[in-house]
Amino acid sequence: MEKIVEQGLLYDFYGQLLTAHQQRIYEQAVYENLSYNEIAEAEGISRQAVHDLIRRTTALMKRYENRLGMIRRFRSMRAAADGLCEAAGKAGTRDELAARVLQIAQQIRKDLD
Repeated sequence: MEKIVEQGLLYDFYGQLLTAHQQRIYEQAVYENLSYNEIAEAEGISRQAVHDLIRRTTALMKRYENRLGMIRRFRSMRAAADGLCEAAGKAGTRDELAARVLQIAQQIRKDLD
């Protein structure tokens, strides 16, 4: 399950950087959950070609993530937003809430730099 989530996130962030052919094959494998044999038959290519394309495309998107860090930043901002929600729900006083919000805002700024 975790692999599918990772593949989905990679594609959500970096799928537009792929060729139309890569996008079509990757979507069939990951989102439509078609077998490599089904994709190969529909695309008129070999099963091995599908396997290689999925492997290379995944590796390419991982390299994009290593260089750009968009998913890492997304996860960091999501965690910060969760922290804000939690702080708003747990703050005993206005000053406690203000201090926690300031701390989280500073973390967000750091992550964006």
